[in-house]
Amino acid sequence: MSGTDKMKNKAEELTGKGKEAVGDATDDRDLQAEGKADQASGNLKQAGEKVKDVFK
Repeated sequence: MSGTDKMKNKAEELTGKGKEAVGDATDDRDLQAEGKADQASGNLKQAGEKVKDVFK
């Protein structure tokens, strides 16, 4: 997995956690859902990169 891709995916995951936390604090369900979606997307991309690394 390239270091740049790994950092981008982790940043997306952390951004999602931040959005979810702000959504929790402000009781904004849309922001909570967006944060969870960002986290899931980041995790999925990391898993995809790991699979690519296995087949190299």
